[in-house]
Amino acid sequence: MPVALDITDDDGVARLVRDVTEAGGIDTLINIAGGARGADWVADARIEDWEWMYGANVIGSMKLIRAFLPMLRTHGEGTVVNLTSTAALVAYEGGAGYNAAKAAQRAMTRALRLEEVENNVRVVEVLPGMVQTEEFALNRLGNEEAAEKVYAGVEKPLTAADVADVIAYAVSVPHHVNLDEIVVRPLAQAAVHKVVRRR
Repeated sequence: MPVALDITDDDGVARLVRDVTEAGGIDTLINIAGGARGADWVADARIEDWEWMYGANVIGSMKLIRAFLPMLRTHGEGTVVNLTSTAALVAYEGGAGYNAAKAAQRAMTRALRLEEVENNVRVVEVLPGMVQTEEFALNRLGNEEAAEKVYAGVEKPLTAADVADVIAYAVSVPHHVNLDEIVVRPLAQAAVHKVVRRR
């Protein structure tokens, strides 16, 4: 039974592990912990934003994975899916804090794959590009006008459902098949810096 989680505080994680254990356990952990705040250049970086992004993306992911690894190991064919970002692959102006947090989350995911292979725990990383959700750009940029500009003129940016479909496929293949890293972007986004806008 796969479970998708975004709970990063210690008490919340402990309660969740207890509840999941009482319900019979899991074989797949889909970790969506993360988020972005601000688009400041390094010279103008706000420390609280950087600390929040590192805490949510890296420390939060570590806490969740660490808490569920014993259960996944015991299962015998466990899977961890970490949702990172193409921001982990390519830096861009105004993205340094998010780039750094996602690159750290990606490095942790790659190390986890090496550490857990002996326990038959499959580790998958999904790296989405431009995904249009109600929250992400608004939370990051702080106002609706700036958030709307991110997606302006882009035909069919990815949706949360698109990313969920990719994750569902990755966990549905036989356990011996590991889709280590899956980069998924909308067609209009050929690269982080190359986005076709029709308007």
